[in-house]
Amino acid sequence: MVREHPHYVRLEYFAGKRQLAELQALLGHVTRALAKHGTGKLLVDQRLMTPFSPEEQVFVLEDWLPRANAEGGYRWGAVLQAHNVFARLATALVVTQMQGKPMTYQYFTDENAAVAWLVAQ
Repeated sequence: MVREHPHYVRLEYFAGKRQLAELQALLGHVTRALAKHGTGKLLVDQRLMTPFSPEEQVFVLEDWLPRANAEGGYRWGAVLQAHNVFARLATALVVTQMQGKPMTYQYFTDENAAVAWLVAQ
């Protein structure tokens, strides 16, 4: 689910298996919302997220993140960490491979702290 807030865009993952095409459509919507919003700030709620599949990891890393950065102005991500350890590991792998790109991520367990950090950027 994607929601726009005054200072950021929020992406919320839910539990359960995803289809790659659905993830691609969802993240395309996020890119458009980031471009419309103009702040470059995304709150990513992964608390209920199941791990990315290998295909999803490739899509996020090689397609969506570069496009979200270039077309959506994505610069700052506050990530509410997944309860599922394998989902956390999959996300960490993607973020590690994005090092050196003009994007900054912070991980949080507390939503209020995540929002405060994101708004301060």
